[in-house]
Amino acid sequence: MNELRVIPVRGVGPVVGGDDLVTLLLDALDAQGLPLEHHDLVIVTSKVVSKSEGRVVHFDGTEEHKIALIEQEAKRVLRRRGPLRITETEHGFINANAGIDLSNTVEGTAVLLPREPDRSARRMRAEIRRRRDVDVAVVVTDTFGRVWRQGVTDVALGSAGIIPVLDLRGSTDANGRLLEATEVAIVDEIAGAANLVLGKAMGTPFAVLRGLDESYFGEGSVSQDVIRSANEDLFR
Repeated sequence: MNELRVIPVRGVGPVVGGDDLVTLLLDALDAQGLPLEHHDLVIVTSKVVSKSEGRVVHFDGTEEHKIALIEQEAKRVLRRRGPLRITETEHGFINANAGIDLSNTVEGTAVLLPREPDRSARRMRAEIRRRRDVDVAVVVTDTFGRVWRQGVTDVALGSAGIIPVLDLRGSTDANGRLLEATEVAIVDEIAGAANLVLGKAMGTPFAVLRGLDESYFGEGSVSQDVIRSANEDLFR
């Protein structure tokens, strides 16, 4: 791998329930004069996936209603501090306030996480292949905080067509030492890189990553390969 490019896809308007994300993506790419290539990787923010899939609910603006929505969407609440909840969602994500988003949405509404982000990624990938006869991967991203670290970054909620975690155990480092525990979260690294061009207030829900090594493309999903199982989690 010599060079990676992360290209923002401009010109996508507000997304509402029932919108076809693939049509929005392809029309914007055509307007930008950017054809998709074999083994490009399409990044899409979870917010527009949720909006297109009707995961937008009424929100009356009160703290009580916010907490009710959080607890409705949470499988369990791990910590409470004032209005903040650290939750585990039905997906297995550990995040703040069950991933409910009140930004960049119509006043009086809240955006919930997609029900099945991996399935959403698979559908987009299949439809892109059907319409453009090109094999791409798709990653659905969202913004998460990190335990013991300040600041947020984007991570992958769903993926299709890419190996989510690169297992380097059994290989050797540059000095010939055996790697015994190294697994690289490729999809999260991609999500973080894409966020540098997507931003939080630019209204750019899509990006295309180009130049990823061929060895990273394959089968897998965030739910199966990235979410740590309870019996491997030292903090539960």
